[in-house]
Amino acid sequence: MNVLLPTLGSSGDVNPFIGLGVALQARGHRATVMTNPIFQAQIESQGLRFLGVGTAEAARTAIANPDLWHPRKGFGIISQVLIPYLEELFRLIEAHADQDTVVAFSTLALGARLAQEKLGIPSASVHLQPGVIRTLEDQGMFGNLRLSASHPRWFKRAVFRLADSLILDRNLKRPLNEFRARLGLAPIDRVMHRWLHSPQLVIAFFPQWFAAPQTDWPENIHLVGFPLWDADDTARLDQALEFLDKGTPPIIFTPGSAGSTMQAFFSESVKAAQSLGMRAMLVTNFPEQTPATLPPGIEVFGYLPFSKVLPRSALLVYHGGIGTLAQGIKAAVPQLVVPHAHDQFDNAWRLGRLGLGESIPIGAYRSRRAARAILRLTSETGALQRRRDHALRIDSDAAIERAADLIEQLHAARHAA
Repeated sequence: MNVLLPTLGSSGDVNPFIGLGVALQARGHRATVMTNPIFQAQIESQGLRFLGVGTAEAARTAIANPDLWHPRKGFGIISQVLIPYLEELFRLIEAHADQDTVVAFSTLALGARLAQEKLGIPSASVHLQPGVIRTLEDQGMFGNLRLSASHPRWFKRAVFRLADSLILDRNLKRPLNEFRARLGLAPIDRVMHRWLHSPQLVIAFFPQWFAAPQTDWPENIHLVGFPLWDADDTARLDQALEFLDKGTPPIIFTPGSAGSTMQAFFSESVKAAQSLGMRAMLVTNFPEQTPATLPPGIEVFGYLPFSKVLPRSALLVYHGGIGTLAQGIKAAVPQLVVPHAHDQFDNAWRLGRLGLGESIPIGAYRSRRAARAILRLTSETGALQRRRDHALRIDSDAAIERAADLIEQLHAARHAA
């Protein structure tokens, strides 16, 4: 197969596709990850092919915008990146597709969904988090709003339509339909409602025990499990291991790989750790947002492979990204989620429902409240066995191999047809 893997987003959106590409290449297929050039070196270091979508400058501009993590304004910033990539991604797929091509694309790689529709290329949607799959049953959290099975269906329909009208379609529908018209395709409505799911195959990179399938989810959906893949930066890892060896297990504070405007998060986190007399690692790609002066036992680190570091930590405090969440479950570490926007509220709710952590919304995140939550989470002895049990339920290799199986079956079905 010639497998094209388009994905748009931060490290948490790209890493699973690198892991999937490595697995497919090990089976003898050609695998190409299509994403922003800021990930080129990381992708090529794994022996995978790379095709750039957009520019590093545009990605850095979006990351630097504080509204990126605003509950209402955030999608507007995301769409400013997505819209220019619609045609670019479509044309790249068009140019690199052959009779053996299969595409597996991330939720926001909408140009790939267009290529499937226009060019007839076998394609799979790959969703990393359950929050992007709508249901009239139990939605979990929709943004910061709980939509349970007890809410009437008319109410949930109204909420979805309102979100589409005021935020999602408001940003995406016009430019998408203008490009569809140039391709000779009919206009669509409610871009993020049902159209984003491939009618051929939907791969959900999370397990059923994290998000139970709802009867009105796409019929062709397969929940394969969490894909744990992270980059191994030897120099940074050595620095982190040296710190870990010096004392008691620390708290790890991180706002995610794209969190660049989180000064308040780090300031309150340092105060919380200091008040508890605990060591801490501040993990960020943007060290300038951390306090200029840190107390002993608290240090700043760049991006780290959490699979190596989290098992030796006392607690994880983070934004609620699905990749970091899965790494935390696998490490059996207590988790305090500080959701900002997007899928993070839903991820935090599901984690709490499993009894694996707590959450404090970013607007209410203060050092005293964080310190009280940290004390509860680190002293609750009964939760340790529950965390260990869930850690044993994660088999990331099996999840990635199952996704690779499904992509091979999609390819085989094309040739059988």
